Amino acid sequence: MKMWSGRFRHALDPEFERWQRSFPFDRRLLEYEVEASRAHARALKNAEAISAEELASLLFGLDRIVEQAAADRAFLEDDEAEDVHHFVEKKLVSLIGDAGYKLHTGRSRNEQIATDLRLYVRTSIDELQRRVADFLEAFLACAERAGNAAMPAYTHLQKAEPVLVAHWLLAYVEMFSRDFERLSDCRKRVNLCPLGSGAVAGTTIQLDRHIIAAELGFDAPTPNSVDATSDRDFVLEFVANLSLLGVHLSRWAEEMILFSTEEFGFLRLPEAYSTGSSAMPQKKNPDLLELIRGKAARIAGDATSLLMSVKGLPLAYNKDLQEVQEPLFDACETALVMIPLSTGWMNAVEFQFERMQEAARGGFMNAWAAATYLVERGIPFRLAHEQVGKAVQFCIERGCELADLSLDQLRQFSPVIEADFHSRLELDAVLAIHDVVGGTALGRVMQAISDAKQRVAAMRGAAHAHA
Repeated sequence: MKMWSGRFRHALDPEFERWQRSFPFDRRLLEYEVEASRAHARALKNAEAISAEELASLLFGLDRIVEQAAADRAFLEDDEAEDVHHFVEKKLVSLIGDAGYKLHTGRSRNEQIATDLRLYVRTSIDELQRRVADFLEAFLACAERAGNAAMPAYTHLQKAEPVLVAHWLLAYVEMFSRDFERLSDCRKRVNLCPLGSGAVAGTTIQLDRHIIAAELGFDAPTPNSVDATSDRDFVLEFVANLSLLGVHLSRWAEEMILFSTEEFGFLRLPEAYSTGSSAMPQKKNPDLLELIRGKAARIAGDATSLLMSVKGLPLAYNKDLQEVQEPLFDACETALVMIPLSTGWMNAVEFQFERMQEAARGGFMNAWAAATYLVERGIPFRLAHEQVGKAVQFCIERGCELADLSLDQLRQFSPVIEADFHSRLELDAVLAIHDVVGGTALGRVMQAISDAKQRVAAMRGAAHAHA
């Protein structure tokens, strides 16, 4: 029996009936539907809308549904259920009889799906944050292993200045830490309970919405029934956060692909996450990294789909909102798989620190340090910049580096240069002058690693607090 069939005299067109069903994808919400239904049943008993015996029967039936779903995947195959709400009602009635129909007293599917989705998103955020914390710890472990090894940093994909490898890795820690924080911020807006909102105007039973919200772990009830039944901002925000997480994963993957090429040789691709060529025996291809790039685009597409689904909807609930679910599920489940695979890759990769260190020595990456030397001796920076630039051009024409020039040659460009100039061009000295918070001087980076470890430990603690 349909949950709405009393008003109708004609059957649905069979093709339309199949097409409009959401159960094939919203059945993944079963545990949340049952969890919310338990809270609603207890609220009905507290409001004296059902008896203690009916409550016990309803809770028994709901528990059995969860048990059967866990024991037999075929249990969730149902060609008649319109959605997860209809499925639970059908199964409940088959288990406990007509008392199962009483569970729908004082509620609407509009508030049910809003509640189920909030529970799904909240649980997903908690799991994503635990996995992001694992990913961050993998970067920190690599940073600690890197020690004082250096590498080139790039701007415009051209060699710019040397940095510690650990400093470069910590840039990703900052990037993915922001993703963690965005999920925390999103969770605050997710964690409100729509139950008691009814179809649009609020329930007709005197249910204690604060008790329902507390039982389900929500911070409070939603304050407006019209908004609560039609709001999907929390889904859009969540998937937008996932799309940015995907962008960050894609940027990381692209750089790892680039640095794994023979031309760079900064790392060796882990074989557990790579494949070969069916034609070229020598090939090792970065398949995981390439799929990360591709799936990041998929999540961004899900975010766009969600925006377009709700952009023209009047208040309150409209059937269009059913289209919110599949992009949400796809984006979330894609991200949940991408992150631990990326963590496994980071734990397995071999960085070639000697190759990176050697690459950090050439390419005039000590030019700013040379200009700084001149500034310390009273030369205005703009003039110092020009003088060093002319020295660089002189070296390019002769195929050498600044450090290869004699003192007399250097003084052609600036008479303030003394014998100590060459020592200021050495890699360790160039790194050391960036001695500011957030800079690449060794002491600053070691402190940054220590600080980041404390932050990530706090993140992990916050994520496990919600488990």
